[in-house]
Amino acid sequence: MEAALALNSRMKQEPPMNDQQRTTLSEATVLEALKECYDPEIPVDIVSLGLVYGVTIVGDWVGVKMTLTSPGCPASATIAGQVKDRLRKLPGVTDADVRIVWQPEWTPERMSDEAKKKLGRM
Repeated sequence: MEAALALNSRMKQEPPMNDQQRTTLSEATVLEALKECYDPEIPVDIVSLGLVYGVTIVGDWVGVKMTLTSPGCPASATIAGQVKDRLRKLPGVTDADVRIVWQPEWTPERMSDEAKKKLGRM
């Protein structure tokens, strides 16, 4: 009962999404926005590095499954926070979550050709 009241209260407080917000929120839109997020030690965005493994959109919530270049990455909390903040700025998004996973393991082969060129790997 309490959960239903909380949900009902949330729905009353948040304005409904308009048609433009519903149609512009897509995996492509999310990935484009995430191209603004960087590992502070690497001058290539997380999408081009191949760190983003998946995007899930449910209503006004977006979830991102991603990895990092190494499990010991000292910037993991910073990067995850940056991604979550960027997602919340998208029109139509009221909440977002970032899940860091280690399988499959990231390898340089996941990088885009442009990222490989920028980092001198081609």
